[in-house]
Amino acid sequence: MISLQSVSVRVPVPRAPGQGWGTRTLLDDITLDLGERRVAFVGANGSGKSTLLRLLNGLVLASSGRVTVDGLDPATDGKSVRRRVGFVFTDPLSQLVMPTPLEDVELSLRRTVRDRTGRREAARGLLAARGLAHVAEQSIYDLSGGERQLVALTAVLAVEPAVLVADEPTTLLDLRNRLALRRVVAELDQRVVLATHDLDLARDADRVLVVDAGRIVADGAPAEAIAHYERMMA
Repeated sequence: MISLQSVSVRVPVPRAPGQGWGTRTLLDDITLDLGERRVAFVGANGSGKSTLLRLLNGLVLASSGRVTVDGLDPATDGKSVRRRVGFVFTDPLSQLVMPTPLEDVELSLRRTVRDRTGRREAARGLLAARGLAHVAEQSIYDLSGGERQLVALTAVLAVEPAVLVADEPTTLLDLRNRLALRRVVAELDQRVVLATHDLDLARDADRVLVVDAGRIVADGAPAEAIAHYERMMA
């Protein structure tokens, strides 16, 4: 279970010259229990949905309130939480740190597969399972956007997290790759929590929450929550 209890996130912002600093509220008094297998957050840019996702593995810490993931608090049990919660960013180049997909997946396996030969074989197998065997030793800069996102996903899943958190994973993808990523997400064993502008992807979820100005303004079945969001945007 993922739980947020009275969580707010505030950040310092400069006031007018000579007037010091003030604060900006990114999330305001959020209380949620997320137990569904697939959860999607939708909202306009700057609404707070990405900040909310980052709370779930300690990339952002709550200014007040408490976050727990299966009973673990990212503020005090950060290492344990990050082992349970894999995070996929909007732009895969922000997390692909090795020159090739093969090396990146090997890096993820370093803690669990000690033998170098075995680790390389395991990495090849994981890439092949995602249809990426043909790009295993190419530069990540030579890959398409869809290939990069699938490599990033493969590297995150290689450590077998219990929860996958994905921040707008289809934003940079064309239609073909968006559809491919939707299929991959639908087939995962992990619980998935994502933020997205892709309403078709959101419709695949069990529960959709609408975020606006740092608050949850709708929460329910996909059809109802997305209809609320579309009315807001209109």
